[in-house]
Amino acid sequence: MSKHILFYATSAFILTACEVSIDHEADTPAAAAEKIGTSPYTNCSFDAAASTESFDTVILNGRVVDPECDFDGIRNVGIRDSRIAMITGGDISGADSVDASGLVVAPGFIDTHTHSSDKYVIKMAMMDGVTSGMDYELGALNVADWYERETGKWPINYGTCVSHELARMVVHDGLDLSAAVDAVDAFQLRAQSGEDGVEGWSVTVSDGDQINDITRLLDKDLQAGALCAGTTVGYAFAGISSYELFEVQRAAARYGRPLAGHSRFHGNTVTPTEATLGFDEVFANAAALGSSLLYSHNNDYGWSEIEEKLALARERGMNVWSEYYPYEAASTAIGAAALRPETYEDVLGRSYAETLFDPTQDKYLNKDEYLQVVAEDPGRAIVIFNPARKEWLPQWLKVPHMVVASDGMWQNEGLGWDDDPALFKGHPRTSGTHTTVLRLARENDVPLMFTLSQLSYWPAYHLGETGLEQMKVRGRLQEGMVADIVIFDVDSVAEGSTYKAGENGLPPIGLPHVMVNGVFVKRDDKATDQFPGQPIRYPVEDEGRHVPVTN
Repeated sequence: MSKHILFYATSAFILTACEVSIDHEADTPAAAAEKIGTSPYTNCSFDAAASTESFDTVILNGRVVDPECDFDGIRNVGIRDSRIAMITGGDISGADSVDASGLVVAPGFIDTHTHSSDKYVIKMAMMDGVTSGMDYELGALNVADWYERETGKWPINYGTCVSHELARMVVHDGLDLSAAVDAVDAFQLRAQSGEDGVEGWSVTVSDGDQINDITRLLDKDLQAGALCAGTTVGYAFAGISSYELFEVQRAAARYGRPLAGHSRFHGNTVTPTEATLGFDEVFANAAALGSSLLYSHNNDYGWSEIEEKLALARERGMNVWSEYYPYEAASTAIGAAALRPETYEDVLGRSYAETLFDPTQDKYLNKDEYLQVVAEDPGRAIVIFNPARKEWLPQWLKVPHMVVASDGMWQNEGLGWDDDPALFKGHPRTSGTHTTVLRLARENDVPLMFTLSQLSYWPAYHLGETGLEQMKVRGRLQEGMVADIVIFDVDSVAEGSTYKAGENGLPPIGLPHVMVNGVFVKRDDKATDQFPGQPIRYPVEDEGRHVPVTN
């Protein structure tokens, strides 16, 4: 069979203008289900007889959709003790019931790029259908303390990787990060690291002893169950040597865990530092180490070439995949090195006044305004538009194993659980990523089964392949699976948030119910103020696996 790039469109694969390359026939949800059908976790039976036994909760008359088994049909779902106990066309009853007539009943959405432990942000993700939110990029430091701190405080399941960036702040900036810290702290810590005039974590190249100090910190947190080694190398491209990045990946690989992060040259279009070369670096490391790789937000220059390489590697048995979010704009701290004139103007060739939007001021910033905010508030979240994404975005909806992840972020002025959503100032992706994908898929005639694979099944599948047991029983709607469930109207579901001030954090429409571990956390479009989220984590190990490098 000839090799071409084929993206899933309606019920078949079609050529796109990108002409990037390969036959993805084996990547359909049905083919993936056949591949995994021998798993002891998989149960593709949806025709149990009617039952007189009582359930904790029943979801009645809904359109049950399960991507792993390629099942789509009207069924009743019985839930007991946090698990899906029965799926049947017969009558069932329970202590509580929801009539899902006319609605889709699907596995809850899994977001591998939820950056924040800020509980208002987590509430926004939950309202958008997310049932598991994990930080597979920036991550945290002192992971054991982080999990202990977060116990009982999440409406959704939660987890984190160990942070390469934060470890570098300890080693190169001397910051005292002895308590649990994560992405919520990172922007202000970046500003703190530069108070002496040098952001060491970003620009200082490590010698052998410093690489050992960094990887020793990573190893401690991997031993404590961290989900991966997370790197933000794109913000420290001048400081992180290729060998240090290899050692970071090797530290994770010793535990059978992935590296997660984006490219050293993320967004760069200019040879010889174009974005794809940064991908090749971590991709080659994964191949050499026999380890997994999650490539963060592959929604910028070079994405189609990267997707081609990932698909070819999966054909050869590698567990590698990527994320996207469905927006034309990105977001980061305004003090990020990539936004400095020598990079933003001279390398990327972008105009501040046309692309840099400040949600706090509700306006685009010219260069002088940008420099003023950088000096006064370098940790402020900013929105960066890339016009090229408008053409790319519909294609991302159709790429197998390109999963949906929000890159959801907090805002500088924290909001409380019950605060008005209109007060949120930030990127609309935080509250609208998953429902935006559902709307765009509907408008572009992408099959619902495929979209739910991007939202739920493929992230669960790939994380399960890393040995993460909690993900082997999520991302599917089957008997025996954990009852993480989202219920929505496929004909009307859409995001409520926009870039307009006052609308950045509005909740979605057409998604009335979300269940986590058998408990409704959103019901009839309102948060229930229940916190049944469970930690997603590897078992804690008795001994570390750190191996120092020699100078």
